[in-house]
Amino acid sequence: MKRRALPALALICAVGLAGTACSDPSVGSGDSGTDAKQTAVDPTARLDGVKLTMWTAQNTLNAPKQVVEAFEKATGAQVETQAIPDPYEQNVPTKLASGDKPDLMFWQPSISTLPFIQPRQNLLALDGEPWVSKLGGTEQSLGVIDGKRYAAIVTSPAMLGVYYNKDVFKAAGITESDFPKSYDELLALGRTVTDRTEAAGFYEAGGDKWPLQWQMQVQLTDLDEQWWADLNQNKKKWTDPVVVGAIKKYKEKLLDAGLAQKNYKTGTFTGQADSLWKGEAGMVLNVTSFQSQLQAKYSTAEIDKRIGWFPIANSSATGMYSPDQTNGVVAFRTGDEKRQNASRQFMAFWLGPDYADYIKTMKIPSVQPSVPTPAGLPQASTAQVAALPKAIGVFQAKAIVAPDTHLYLADMIFGKKTPQQVAQAIQDQFAQVAKAQGATGF
Repeated sequence: MKRRALPALALICAVGLAGTACSDPSVGSGDSGTDAKQTAVDPTARLDGVKLTMWTAQNTLNAPKQVVEAFEKATGAQVETQAIPDPYEQNVPTKLASGDKPDLMFWQPSISTLPFIQPRQNLLALDGEPWVSKLGGTEQSLGVIDGKRYAAIVTSPAMLGVYYNKDVFKAAGITESDFPKSYDELLALGRTVTDRTEAAGFYEAGGDKWPLQWQMQVQLTDLDEQWWADLNQNKKKWTDPVVVGAIKKYKEKLLDAGLAQKNYKTGTFTGQADSLWKGEAGMVLNVTSFQSQLQAKYSTAEIDKRIGWFPIANSSATGMYSPDQTNGVVAFRTGDEKRQNASRQFMAFWLGPDYADYIKTMKIPSVQPSVPTPAGLPQASTAQVAALPKAIGVFQAKAIVAPDTHLYLADMIFGKKTPQQVAQAIQDQFAQVAKAQGATGF
């Protein structure tokens, strides 16, 4: 799944939905904190005659198919999946504001996105559910706002790291002992590939824009939790020299230095996969959805032979995790207690008796240490699973608003903004949306 920032959604929330307490996600007519005190449900109890609706994005309509069919067979319930037109993250709040509401929904469980559906007002709190304690450490941190859990975590967050072509690395004389332990070393590796082979060091996707954010994101991993806390209270700003420096380094040391392919301004997400596979580029910095393209075309054996993966951060060989829409499932306060309990039962079933079958069918890593990740995944997947426990969150998991960084970076590569102007545009949008949300300090 692509990872986009969502400030336009926040502006819709702030301007269009003012009458629904959108500016303060904690304000609502109900106190969902009481939901956690309900008695745990039996995951396979009969639910004959109960019908639930579940919203998904258009490109993830089939993601819950296995668990829906298994749940219906086990309980007698009906679960209707409904695809919401793109852009999903903008159209969902609009539908909610109109009074339309599902029982269940895929939603990104990050602090920058979960508040847009007003969890305290709209969602069941899930703190007391039996599957919560089974989640891995990174997954435990997702789906929580102001200390309350509002999302079940059903898939691992995407991992950000470097995919590389093994044949290109071999031609360049690069071995695993040469893998970088810092962003500067990564750039040096890109120079080695560029100088020693006919491949570009990196493939950058300026045409699709959204992948442009990752080179900047990796450089921000040394910022500690206090820096992000200060940013979220308007005590720090995106114009901080460390941010401007990251943008400038990406421009000058990678793009201007000729380490990307010649058409980086018009490169595409699908082009990244094709170029890396053919050996036209040595490396791609992207999230797990990049790998999904390869898995849709090639066998595990083919991928393992040609493509590798390693983690990277600004000053260490550490991966980064990036929450996306299919990681989280939320349950709505519909006023129908029978359906609300059925929604809780659906999640208990998903993360309980069905979970091993679900991840095996989907061919994805497990979010529960007690449930082994399925065998037969590409080596890149197993490397990502190993890196996840120590992974650092991307800014969407740390900042209360996720600005359109990629759009401003696209302006930069087309000569419309300087690095300083990019940082200022990010800050302006961040502050505008945070203020509209009623965030403290704005």
